[in-house]
Amino acid sequence: MNLQGPFLFLVGLLLVAGLGTATYRNIVYRIPLLPGAEQAVWQVEARIEYRALGAANHVYLTLPPEQNGFRVVSETGASSDFGFSLEDQEEQRRAHWTKRQALGEQVMFYKLELVEDADFSVPDPARPSRTLNPVPLDQPYSTAAIALVNDLLPITADANTLTQQIIREMNTDPMDQKISLLLDRYEPAQLLTILLTSANVSARTVQGLELMEGRRRQSLTTYVQVWEQDRWQLYDPATGLITHTDNLLLWQTDSPSVLDIVGGTDSRVSFSMISQTRAALTLAKERDTPLNISLYSLPIAEQGMFKLIMLMPIGALVVVFMRLVIGIRTSGTFMPVLIAMAFLQTELLPGIASLLLVVAVGLLLRSYLSALNLLLVARIATLVIMVIGIISVVSVLSYRLGLIGGLTITFFPMVILAWTIERMSIIWEEEGPREVLIQGGGSLLVATLAFLLMDQNPVSHLAFNFPELHLCVLALIMVLGRYTGYRVMELFRFSAFKAL
Repeated sequence: MNLQGPFLFLVGLLLVAGLGTATYRNIVYRIPLLPGAEQAVWQVEARIEYRALGAANHVYLTLPPEQNGFRVVSETGASSDFGFSLEDQEEQRRAHWTKRQALGEQVMFYKLELVEDADFSVPDPARPSRTLNPVPLDQPYSTAAIALVNDLLPITADANTLTQQIIREMNTDPMDQKISLLLDRYEPAQLLTILLTSANVSARTVQGLELMEGRRRQSLTTYVQVWEQDRWQLYDPATGLITHTDNLLLWQTDSPSVLDIVGGTDSRVSFSMISQTRAALTLAKERDTPLNISLYSLPIAEQGMFKLIMLMPIGALVVVFMRLVIGIRTSGTFMPVLIAMAFLQTELLPGIASLLLVVAVGLLLRSYLSALNLLLVARIATLVIMVIGIISVVSVLSYRLGLIGGLTITFFPMVILAWTIERMSIIWEEEGPREVLIQGGGSLLVATLAFLLMDQNPVSHLAFNFPELHLCVLALIMVLGRYTGYRVMELFRFSAFKAL
């Protein structure tokens, strides 16, 4: 029966599942593909000051809504003896501080951390309601506003061109008398909104904060948003349409005021900001992602254990490649993987020296045990005890001599060392010392190569943070398992036939 088709389908399925899941987690949860990746983080601090009157206090600070290009990492509030909570009110969020009784000068802080993320976007806004439309004006301002709008409407085509024309009139020198009269009563942003709403255009004033490195005690700037082409367009009453909003954070877009105080007076709010870089992986772990099922949800001790366990498939792939494709003979099928895992704890050179020392001494002791004719189980148990004794002696001598590297010998598994010694001894008796050197050297070579790959930061990062990639490793191992060609070592062995 031909199983080539189902086999290739299974391999392809594993590759797609592994790569697809890793890509999804990278895009959605922003887990970086490479270690050491960093992102710029803006820290914005709002400082609120006011004078309490001795009664119950409520302090409300409008918070910035979600917006394209900025992703909130964290937000906290700090104050002396005040309660703090975050409230959602339709599209606008607010921070709420409370105290049953407060008197005198009060200071509180709100801290927001943002990441500039060009891929982050929010759903398209809904079409604004008609509540944004005309604002009643007193005379003679109402007459001036109507006359100005009537003059501009015939020479404009849509909300955008009308807004641009009004801004041009507001900044023309000499200024039109109608504009001059209205500006004596209203601020430019407020006047622009009034004129647009009187022309049946949905417009609103918004408060924005320009993000600049190291700025302190900054105030919000008032802009105007105009509904055009199914989205809000942002305008500066002095310069016109704002097309680049990379460093502009909209703080207030819907509520009537940025700061409301109940039980106090003389209130003010100022903003300070600073930019810093932070590890992208740290930011990913700080995000509120309840669906992000990862190894980081485990206790710290278990995380450390899994950081080693997740490297074993990488070592297994190296062993499969070296044995099936290169043709290196090893002592035991996956003994090199366990040795490489120990090397990760001991470092390479101290680990090799410790392994050779223990195995050499163990082989000498094993030669004595062979004369006692012990059964296999008893012989292995005896070797385990002897290995513990050897490791204890080496550790004590290393410490007394100041050779701290010798203490790492304890990371080698006792049973694995005992089995290695037993297997080497049997090969010595059955096939001679040359085969011991070949298999022992092969095991050490494969373990060294596996260690060099497993010890790379990108490999350990991907293995732990994207465990689904082990499905791809499994697919590669299965493909190698179907390899039936010549091994590289066999090509050297049979090279003499090429001359015939």
